[in-house]
Amino acid sequence: MSVWIVKAIVQKIISFLPQSQKINYFFQKHITKGVVLTDEYFIDRLLHAQNHVDYFCMYSLIANNFNALELGTGWYPVIPIYMFLSGADKIYSVDINNLVSEENLKQTIVKYCQFYNSGELNKYIKEIDNERLKLLFDCYNRQNELNREQLLNRLNINFIVGDARQLPLESSSLDLITSNNTFEHIYPKILTEIIKEFCRVLKMGAVMSHFIDMSDHFAHLDKKINIYNFLKFSDKRWSLIDNSVQPQNRLRIIQYQKIYHKLGIIIVKKIDREGNIAKLREINIDKKFQNIPDEELAVSHSLLISVKN
Repeated sequence: MSVWIVKAIVQKIISFLPQSQKINYFFQKHITKGVVLTDEYFIDRLLHAQNHVDYFCMYSLIANNFNALELGTGWYPVIPIYMFLSGADKIYSVDINNLVSEENLKQTIVKYCQFYNSGELNKYIKEIDNERLKLLFDCYNRQNELNREQLLNRLNINFIVGDARQLPLESSSLDLITSNNTFEHIYPKILTEIIKEFCRVLKMGAVMSHFIDMSDHFAHLDKKINIYNFLKFSDKRWSLIDNSVQPQNRLRIIQYQKIYHKLGIIIVKKIDREGNIAKLREINIDKKFQNIPDEELAVSHSLLISVKN
């Protein structure tokens, strides 16, 4: 049996169990090794954060003391700490589940300090606020005496555990909203409502920067299938495979653009990772996707930048 099918079956079973996210974390940490804070994962997140801040500076008039929110905190708060070091005043990170443990938070702080000491961090953050850096190292040096909440308070990070369609924030209160590898896990109706809520809490002239991974995530583990494998399934068949632990909406870039257009959001910059049409054509594409041009269908990743007008 293929590796991806085994993972799909396991995650499907886990999705029906109580505390499914905790069980899935154990499964990914000890079996698939998918939630370990490796240097590779850390650098990947630093690069995303660098893009978000660079485009924020390009399109916003605000240089520092900005308020930022990340959708989809995940297991390690790399992006929020990056925002802290970049001068963000208030930092919110929202997720439907509370995935950042005290251990994971401390691991992230340690990784930041290690990268700074080695000189690596300067490659990814152009201007590190020196006072913020001192506070980060204070957290590092006192990690044995400070708990999760105390560390978060020192780093200006506020975790919101709940539905991003109803944020406990005032209208026009945020300058920047970001996400990384998150949109693809949210079904279209809910995603539309979340983005609509983002429009409410963003200030005029504020920026959204969202990185979307439109590849079949099972292909990340199983190299015997390509990143377009899930496009061969009908919605009915895919519903038997998909799971609530790590759902995949299978939306293509043109469909994300339609959501933005429906909400009246103007995309000021779109950076697509060119897809592999030859690999795409190896798949017997389901009729659901056959009306989308191959060039659009093959796009595997995209960064969407928009400004609230």
